[in-house]
Amino acid sequence: MNILFIGDIVGRPGRNAATRLLPGLKSEFDAQFVIVNAENAAAGFGVTASTVAELLTAGADCLTTGNHVWAQKGAQELVANEYRLLRPANYPPGAPGIGARLFETREGVKIGVVNLLGRVFMDLVDCPFRLADQIVAQLREETRLIVVDFHAEATSEKIALARYLDGRVTAVVGTHTHVQTADEKILSGGTAFISDVGMTGPTETVIGADADIIIRKFLTGLPARFEVPKDGPTLLSGVAISCDPSTGRADSIVRLQRPMLSE
Repeated sequence: MNILFIGDIVGRPGRNAATRLLPGLKSEFDAQFVIVNAENAAAGFGVTASTVAELLTAGADCLTTGNHVWAQKGAQELVANEYRLLRPANYPPGAPGIGARLFETREGVKIGVVNLLGRVFMDLVDCPFRLADQIVAQLREETRLIVVDFHAEATSEKIALARYLDGRVTAVVGTHTHVQTADEKILSGGTAFISDVGMTGPTETVIGADADIIIRKFLTGLPARFEVPKDGPTLLSGVAISCDPSTGRADSIVRLQRPMLSE
């Protein structure tokens, strides 16, 4: 079985890239399931009903998020009602929505998806390690295919969680930094890992935001409203994971980056 995981969608350019490139990638990699991190899909921060619908129509089977999930008006209701949209599972009790779900492919194969948030340099949330123990144990009663989106800042935290879950999940895929790393590997227990899949968004920027605004903020220390450029070259980033549905072990993980030139 082949799974596509597409990295953080940033604004309209990222959504356009997903819409235009995802159908071809699904065919190229014969992907039976597609996960897209929609963390920054709406103007660079969070999600809206229209951006979620756009990505699902483009071919995503599941949308994961991160620390900006609540940024847009109406996000709490959206997360509570759209079953294909996950928020980090380790937000404290009382947060709307859920952070893990069992899905089924068109071929009838069950696959679990888990969304977790890191704690190093991030929001104050519950322990992702201990919560992962509980969630993974529950999902493994139904399937051995489990993909974890670990939305975290620190590389060490991402690697530690991957090794902690090695052999119990199919993949631990890092998101959040918007910079694709070159450390993809299959761990000894059969779990695929990459520290960060990178972003799907405009490249002539600072991790998706207008470069002049970010540089000015660094120079002056003054607050600034981040903006996503509306045009310019755009890059889709992600990974393709091949795995055995009967065991949940990954056979390979391949980094991918595909440019979409501005019209």
